[in-house]
Amino acid sequence: MPPGLSKKILLLALIALNLACDQWSKACIRRHVAPGSYTELAGENFLLTRVENSGAFLGLGQNWSPWAKRLLLNAFPIVLLLYLGYRMLYRSNWNTLMLIGLCCIIGGGVGNLWDRLLFGQVTDFFQLRAGPLHTGIFNMADVSVSLGLCLVLLASSRNKKTQAP
Repeated sequence: MPPGLSKKILLLALIALNLACDQWSKACIRRHVAPGSYTELAGENFLLTRVENSGAFLGLGQNWSPWAKRLLLNAFPIVLLLYLGYRMLYRSNWNTLMLIGLCCIIGGGVGNLWDRLLFGQVTDFFQLRAGPLHTGIFNMADVSVSLGLCLVLLASSRNKKTQAP
């Protein structure tokens, strides 16, 4: 096996795992949860619902023109995800935490992009209401992207600390 190929296969598998988890959860929600219904999963703190979101994260851009949606919610993410994937697979000096974070971002990004391209909207279904924290309705792709962003920021801050004089 050529050097680095097993690492690339592992990274692609992690992206695929994120994507599969997202798509499986959305398929289950579409099949078993009525649109607009609410089910308490942990009292009033964690709700299961189903909404179809034609915008981006937490509904951002739902009222944009079709042209703006195609450009900003489809074309731009495709270019960004391809760029991130290329950099991740062919830049060997990133640490493991950074690579895992990028896999989460790419997997979740592809999951929501897939829905937008296939269905014209994204299925969202979780909502948190814990104390003062009240989120919008989100899905597993959003969780994956958010977790990935946190890991990338953590890896970046650790990297800056080790490079400081």
